[in-house]
Amino acid sequence: MRRIALKVLAFSLVLSAAPAVGQDREVPYWASIRAESVNMRVGPSVDFPIEWVYRRQGLPVKVVRLNQGWRLVEDPDGTRGWIVARLLSPERSAVVIGEGPADMRAEADPGADLRWRLEPGVVGRLGDCEQGWCELDVEGHRGWVRADRLWGDGEP
Repeated sequence: MRRIALKVLAFSLVLSAAPAVGQDREVPYWASIRAESVNMRVGPSVDFPIEWVYRRQGLPVKVVRLNQGWRLVEDPDGTRGWIVARLLSPERSAVVIGEGPADMRAEADPGADLRWRLEPGVVGRLGDCEQGWCELDVEGHRGWVRADRLWGDGEP
């Protein structure tokens, strides 16, 4: 009985340590906005003023620094500020950048069938990237977009 109790205690200690380990990722790394409304602050605490409010769930951000449950992030416009870690998701996303619509193709090829034209600012879930193209899912509309028209792909 004592042996079982020790195993249960050891197992529970391992499980309780897992979230802390998950928070200690090596920076920089990509994340996305988890909630429908997220405050970006000028410092890593609720005591600091709100600099910006994001209302774009899924928007990609680059995490550049960690501080006790807070993340210093950079958004697609280059704005930096602090967001509480629990409001960020490890799910990769990308946002269309550049001038004019970006073509979404059926395959990773400029000659492939055109599926949609995506306006700058459109956000989608990022899939695989290969040879200068990335797979993107925008609310169920899937296709391939040139990587140079996306922010949130590649190495951060």
